Parts: sequence; C-alpha cells; structure tokens
Amino acid sequence: MTTNELFAVVFVLILFCGMLACFEVGRRLGQRTASEQAGKAGLGVVEGAIFALLGLLIAFTFSGAATRFEGRRHLIVEEANDIGTAYLRIDLLPADAQPEIRDLFRRYVDSRLAIYQNLTTPELTPARLAKSQELQTEIWNKSVAAAARSGNTAASMLLLPALNSMIDITTVRTAATEDHPPPIIFAMLALIALASSMMAGFEMAGASRRSWLHTAGFALILSISVYVILDLEFPRLGLIRVDAFDHYLVDVRNSMK
Repeated sequence: MTTNELFAVVFVLILFCGMLACFEVGRRLGQRTASEQAGKAGLGVVEGAIFALLGLLIAFTFSGAATRFEGRRHLIVEEANDIGTAYLRIDLLPADAQPEIRDLFRRYVDSRLAIYQNLTTPELTPARLAKSQELQTEIWNKSVAAAARSGNTAASMLLLPALNSMIDITTVRTAATEDHPPPIIFAMLALIALASSMMAGFEMAGASRRSWLHTAGFALILSISVYVILDLEFPRLGLIRVDAFDHYLVDVRNSMK
C-alpha cells in the first residue's frame, strides 16, 4: 500500500469514527435540551444550511475529481496519437537515418510506460523521467540533423512539429499527476461532515432508542463518498485506475516493427 493510498484509508476511517462520535455528542446535547422547545426554534434553518453546504461540497469535489480523472485518460490517448504520428513521419527522413531513430522511439515508449506503471515506487520516478527526457533530446537532435541533411522540406515541416507535440504532452501529463484541490478543501469537507453528524444526532435525541442503522449508515455513506473522491484524485494508486488506457501506448509500441 502506497503512502497516498494509506493516507486515504486512514483519513476515511478517522472521519467515520469522528462522525459516530459527533452523532453521540449531538444526541446527548439534544437530550439535555429536549424540554426546551423554545430554545430549538429556528434550528432547522441552520441545520438545513449545513446539510446543503455538505451536499454542495461533495458534489463539487466529486465532479472535479471525475473531470480530472477523465482528463488523465484523454491525455494517455493523446500521447499515444502524438507518438504514433511522429513515428510514421520518420519515413520522411533519409533511409540510413531511420533505423537508429526508430530504435530510439521504441526505447522512448518503453520508458514512458515504465514511468506510469511503477508509481508505487515514487523514489524511482525522477530517474525514469530523466531517462525519458534524455531520449526525447536524442530523438530531437538526430531528427533535426537528418531532416537538414535530407534537404526534404516536408521532413522539417511535418516531422519536427509532430516531435514537438510528442514532447510537449509529457509535460502536460506530468502536471496532470500533480493537479489536485488544495488540502483545505478536504479539511473543510471533513469538518462539515462532522458538524452535520452532530446536527443529525441532535435531531435524533427525541427518539427513545438509538437507530444504529441510520447513524452508521449516514457515517458510512459519507465516508465512502469521500474515499471515492480521494481515489479518483490518485488514479494510479487506488481502486479506481486509469491503467486500462495504457493499452493505447502499448498498442503503439507493438506497432513499431
């Protein structure tokens, strides 16, 4: 289990236990004021506002996480297309320069796959990124030299922009892995979830017996919702993953005969 995955599990477990505790605190406070009906006047408005805010926060954080998840999948397809296009345009270079550059492309795709298939060992990621960038530079330099030597205008006009797109998308993908909401958003979500639990416990104080089904169910559903949001934010480390889309890069690599 990675650090991020462990953090998500611990965060959700603490949230679940905290919500149960807040239910109990709210219930006891409600029992103390059960006979003071006048003191409860207007509390429904406050409770409604807090629950509405909780719903909005969950909706927006889930929507943002899902959008970023889809964006990361589209970036994998975009990189596969960029690499495939650049590889095909190697045909525009002189025949004697093509074998070496094609071999560099194969090694480059292997390095790109290695980066994202081994994020469970984050200490190795910088070295893999550096290796990938090294291959990018080598591909670019050799392609520029071969295009200039060929005297073929099409080689420079078609191949070099394709290589540029192939290189640029790597920065976009790296930035996408770091694109997450500020931690204060999750702290606020947890705080409002705890406040909502206390309010719910306060309202349930009038019942003669605790309803563990409703209490635990409310806490469990909210905790699972938060876990799914966190899982979407780190789609290489949890249960919800983008790994299935890596087959587009694998298909490009397999087509490089």
